Amino acid sequence: MHVALFNSLQAARSAKTPVALVTVLSDGGQSLVFADGVEGGLPEPVIVEVRQRLRDNAGGVIEHGGTRYFVDCHNPPLRIIVIGAVHISQTLVPMAAIAGYEVIVVDPRASFATAERFPNVRLVDDWPDEAMEALAPDSRTAIITLTHDPKLDDPALEVALKSEAFYIACLGSRRTHARRLERLRALGFDDATLGRIHGPAGLHIGAVSPAEIALSILAELTAVLHEVETVAKAA
Repeated sequence: MHVALFNSLQAARSAKTPVALVTVLSDGGQSLVFADGVEGGLPEPVIVEVRQRLRDNAGGVIEHGGTRYFVDCHNPPLRIIVIGAVHISQTLVPMAAIAGYEVIVVDPRASFATAERFPNVRLVDDWPDEAMEALAPDSRTAIITLTHDPKLDDPALEVALKSEAFYIACLGSRRTHARRLERLRALGFDDATLGRIHGPAGLHIGAVSPAEIALSILAELTAVLHEVETVAKAA
């Protein structure tokens, strides 16, 4: 590997920037493919497929025009930051862990965020905006607010909307979400930025119980991660 390419790869890894190292199997030529750029020369159809594989974290051999390429994905770990150690969180956290996510629960309320309620889970009892700044959400991070309390949810959302988080969602009714958007507009966020928020969180599957709501959120999050179109939420 050329020194310049190696340095670029290491810099991307250090910055937690998703990148794929693509090697031409016939001659050993190498390129780097990012979500928004390429270092090296590759046919456009190869770049498109590599980016899809990078999103899905699915390395391996691909072929185009009789040439075979090996794709090696370098992605930061998937994370979910949950704001609020509430009942839905107790169901969502183990589901997300099974799906391969590192899960962090943020809640300054000591009586909620306990090891008894969330065994083997990283708990952060800082105020949400301070916790979010320290956790530094990247493009492989999902952020879900579940407290229904603007004093906790809104500070987290202020940081989330300035980050590259791939999924931002908030629990609450449509009326609650409308009021939330009004508060965030007052803080200077435009409609395009606010459009990143999925609210109410989750796919419309008729969920009622905490477990069903958690399932709907994880399903929506997964669809966003893999850029899959889903049916619209109910009106």
